[in-house]
Amino acid sequence: MLRPAALTAVGVGIDTLRVNPLRTALSTLGVIIGVASLVAVLSLGDGMEASAREQIERTTGVQVVTVSPRTSEVVDGQRFPIRDYPVFTPRDAEAARDEIEGVAAVALHVTGSVPVDAPETGKRRMVSVTAALAGADRFTRMDFAVGRFFSEIEEQHNTPVVVISHKLAVELAAGRSPLTLLGRTVRVQGSPREVIGILAPYKGEVGYAAYVPFSAKASVFSGASSPPVISLKAQRVEEVDALKARAEDWLATRLSRWERRAQVQTSLARLEQAQTGIALFKMFMGALTGISLLVGGIGIMNVLLASVTERTREIGIRKATGARGRDILMQFLAESVAISGAGSMVGVLLGAAGSFIISAIMRAAMQGVVIQSSLSWSTIAVAALSAISVGLVFGTYPARRAAKLSPIEAIRHE
Repeated sequence: MLRPAALTAVGVGIDTLRVNPLRTALSTLGVIIGVASLVAVLSLGDGMEASAREQIERTTGVQVVTVSPRTSEVVDGQRFPIRDYPVFTPRDAEAARDEIEGVAAVALHVTGSVPVDAPETGKRRMVSVTAALAGADRFTRMDFAVGRFFSEIEEQHNTPVVVISHKLAVELAAGRSPLTLLGRTVRVQGSPREVIGILAPYKGEVGYAAYVPFSAKASVFSGASSPPVISLKAQRVEEVDALKARAEDWLATRLSRWERRAQVQTSLARLEQAQTGIALFKMFMGALTGISLLVGGIGIMNVLLASVTERTREIGIRKATGARGRDILMQFLAESVAISGAGSMVGVLLGAAGSFIISAIMRAAMQGVVIQSSLSWSTIAVAALSAISVGLVFGTYPARRAAKLSPIEAIRHE
């Protein structure tokens, strides 16, 4: 807690800044520019990280742990098939949901390439078809242009329904609106199925995709297809590693030599790579913008040195009337921190506004790029602490110089 003498010194420092508003404003300008630049860079970096995370979650599902069979192994540089790999069933998926702790949802799916055609237009395409249990849409964050995903009852009764991707709908519609296929019939491997959902388009969409109930696996994949895969969804991204370990323990209780016959994988590596790259970008740009803060600190030091020279007589009178060296030190440090603190507040506002404007310009200039500026409390804290630290560091020398002045010599100063 500050003593009364220290409070008086702080008050004198603040009052001095009010006497010279132009000098105070000019010395604050460097801090404002530095803090604004730092806040803008960090806010844009946070927005880029959120955008990258959203894209990775959309395509890979970073909260998902996949349990898949191993169909081959490499021995002495040669690949050999594994004959006794496990074939997972809906009963296995149900057991995983009940027996593995921390599972938010479970899916079972198998994928293969089969022909899909539209009788009305005569268009036919080879499509990557996935037979899945109901609720699989929650694992890959499917967005629907129209329609819905199939329900649990439709899956259990092998209702002839299908969900198709937007790109496939465009091809099958043959020039008409792809959304008109909703409720129409298409043939999957020659079997008629009603289109109950059409996925929304997204930037970078390639290939054709369709989804049918898992109960239709035998009829849809009359030829070769990949073995079924179990997907486990964690409650949060932070719990993925723990869920992976529990899934491995669960496999060990059900399969002998499970490491050879099955594998447990996650998509966290891609998210970590993206976050690492963005963190490096933020550190690099933050270091560059930190130069502006250093320039602002030098400006503060110059102003305070000039102030010490101008107020030498005043300092001598204060020390002669009982002010100690620490009181003078506190007075000039208070001026420095006040300048940097005021600059940091204005800089945060300007930096936040600038980051939102820049992100809007980027979205307008680059169609399809989804980037939002994100101002977090951590960004504000980093900017404020950086500015105050600069004020303390660059205000220390002028303050110490003022505190060491001899009262007699200072009073004699003209």
